[in-house]
Amino acid sequence: MFPLHRGRRLRTNESIRSLVRETSLSPADFMFPMFIAEGENYKVEIPSMPGIFRRSIDLTVEEVKEIFALGIRAVNIYVKVSENLKDNTGKEAWNQDGLMQNAIRAIKAACPEMIVMPDVALDPYSIYGHDGIIANGDVENDSTNAALVKMAVSHAQAGADFVAPSDMMDGRVLRLREGLDAAGFHNVGIMSYSAKYASAFYGPFRDALDSAPVEATEIPEDKKTYQMDYANRIEAIKEALWDVEEGADMVMVKPGIAYLDIVREVKNAVNVPVTVYHVSGEYAMIKAATERGWLDNDKIMMEQLMCIKRAGASLISTYFAKEAAILLNK
Repeated sequence: MFPLHRGRRLRTNESIRSLVRETSLSPADFMFPMFIAEGENYKVEIPSMPGIFRRSIDLTVEEVKEIFALGIRAVNIYVKVSENLKDNTGKEAWNQDGLMQNAIRAIKAACPEMIVMPDVALDPYSIYGHDGIIANGDVENDSTNAALVKMAVSHAQAGADFVAPSDMMDGRVLRLREGLDAAGFHNVGIMSYSAKYASAFYGPFRDALDSAPVEATEIPEDKKTYQMDYANRIEAIKEALWDVEEGADMVMVKPGIAYLDIVREVKNAVNVPVTVYHVSGEYAMIKAATERGWLDNDKIMMEQLMCIKRAGASLISTYFAKEAAILLNK
């Protein structure tokens, strides 16, 4: 009689394992984060993120066409802004002839079916490297929201399909929804970074955009007054529910692998798709270990992406998107 149940019957070979596999991945599960810089025919690898580049708009467009052919259907775009365009108001963020707006137009013209989700936050445009406007020694919530609305509307005017607020200001999703609707962009969606933690995993990303907070006595030294404390779980559910109530079409948990418990909690709590950002530090660690021969890049990459999907992700924003799509297409 013993054992009556043998789990190994369903693991006998790959054919059986594939029949009963609970979770699957496809290139359509991925969103590719892309870094855009000024110039033409410009492509520079980010030292802390091997295989990831800052590209000028023309080369970004070529890359977008390539990844679309692989089955990837969404890009999350960021811009590296010239220092002379930065200030404390973020006004360059809603310049209709700005780098972000021109990039959106170029991508949509070249690949209309690619879903473009530009980042909405002021840190690339700030002399202080913070996600909002500094006033009285802190990031001022409501004036920042007003700036973010202008930024998001300019993205919609350029052709964005979704806007992706990553700033973590209170009430910004409602203000963005109101602003987009008032401007006639009822069909432009909001993918909110709802549970964005104050994480040390963002270091390589800040290298890519030169957007780390600057050291100055009159401003916060980090982003902990608006990004979440990584010790907290219930707060993430609360933030996600608030964003859904305010009109978010998708919510995001960031970072990814170290926060899979939060992904599952949020997935269970909301009735909208959950995006997970597999962030730069998580990418860089795998690449560094691979370079030293300690890990197998492809196996670790696919295992982590599968685990993020298993935890409840509807969409995974990952720097591995292109690599994983190529592997899945074989």
